[in-house]
Amino acid sequence: MLRRMRWMADGDGRWELDVETPATMEGAARPVPGDPLPLGLSRGPRVTRTKQLDFLHRFMASPLVPSFSASGAGLSVHHAHLVHLAHNLSFTILEQLHVQKLVAVVKEKLSNRQEVSWSNDIKRHLHDVMSLGVGTELLITPDTTLLLELYNLKKGDRGKAIFRHKLPHQNITLEASWPGLFIDKNGVYWDVPLSLSADLASVGSESGLSYHVLLQQNSGEPKCFGGGEETSDVPVALLPGLCAKAAVSIKKSIDVWRKKEDKLKNVQPYDVFLSEPHVSFTGIIGAVASGSFGDCSKRMSMQNEIQKSNAFKYFDERNKFAAFADLFASVNFTAQHGNFQRLLLDLTRVSARLDISSGSLFLRGASQLAQDFFFSRRPDLETFCDVCPDVIVSLQQQIVGPFSFRVESTVTIDPKKQDHFVRVDDSVFAIDWALKVLGSAKATAWYSPKHQEAMVELRFFET
Repeated sequence: MLRRMRWMADGDGRWELDVETPATMEGAARPVPGDPLPLGLSRGPRVTRTKQLDFLHRFMASPLVPSFSASGAGLSVHHAHLVHLAHNLSFTILEQLHVQKLVAVVKEKLSNRQEVSWSNDIKRHLHDVMSLGVGTELLITPDTTLLLELYNLKKGDRGKAIFRHKLPHQNITLEASWPGLFIDKNGVYWDVPLSLSADLASVGSESGLSYHVLLQQNSGEPKCFGGGEETSDVPVALLPGLCAKAAVSIKKSIDVWRKKEDKLKNVQPYDVFLSEPHVSFTGIIGAVASGSFGDCSKRMSMQNEIQKSNAFKYFDERNKFAAFADLFASVNFTAQHGNFQRLLLDLTRVSARLDISSGSLFLRGASQLAQDFFFSRRPDLETFCDVCPDVIVSLQQQIVGPFSFRVESTVTIDPKKQDHFVRVDDSVFAIDWALKVLGSAKATAWYSPKHQEAMVELRFFET
């Protein structure tokens, strides 16, 4: 799924990455363990949401940045104030104005014939139409930062603390969220009263070995964000408990063709990462293992895919312990035409990614299909579904100058539905504005019709 604004350039396999979302002020959520992300969401920002807004205010003449979420506050506009108290300490104030609520208040005021002063009425409704958040970031060392953020100050019900430290070849992240915001595969958001995590990840590279280790502790009963779902639908993986997860993968990138000549001399590309026409393949194969303690371990006994596969699995209901291990793989194809230097139609980029989330289930299905073919038996449709990968396709086309259009969709193959054997689902549309002066940066506005979400983001050094 669209897990990051790198879109199809997936360098992390099937790891559950943080995502950005317009549903809340903090603009970030974490996927439910084991669930793929729905389209319309991007990777958690390398730059905090507040800093993104501050950049848009200062350098892109955008004093108000809009967002839309049908499951959240509807249409909202955001503004951030960033103040540097010292060379290593900053303080931020984040303001969110709920436009739909403001319109409703104005309509109510106009329809109300009682003579109540506008100033008194606005003060009375101000807490309904505006939300405030504050934060502070301390640069302890050049490689170590501490971030503390509080949102919805009038209620005091949301907060987050993040400690980050960079090592020569790894990144360490410690995070506490109250509540922790999660999103499931259907795009439904869930609040976990307290979520603690410790994360160790290797620094990404074009090819080679990478690894990732995560400890996640959830406390309290999960509730649907906005209160729109029944408690029986709560994802089991979010129930109270401790989960440890480790993944290791090997990545290999191959250029079938790459053209470095024919660039315009003395003309800087709109994005240096999109300046070379090429055709390339990227393959990832890896293994993941997890152990769960507590109520969240029940997930291991409920998922059909886990029960059908030959993956290692263990579940002790009495002691509330579960263990799981499996393989995964991903293949990414990218083709680009143009150098993204000229004013018109100098960039066309097509990508396709095939994800195999359960290697054991794929191998089991492939073995069964081979036996059916050898013995001239009719293949079972269920087995055929087991070997069908998750497919995501993406198209990017320059419109004019630094502006380009993107569309990304999932392609679902379902042999059980003969009238819709192949269908396109969950499309997301976006406009990119490449910031040429920064070498490789873009402001992106995307919209997801299926999930009714829209957001403006700022991305650095991503393709």
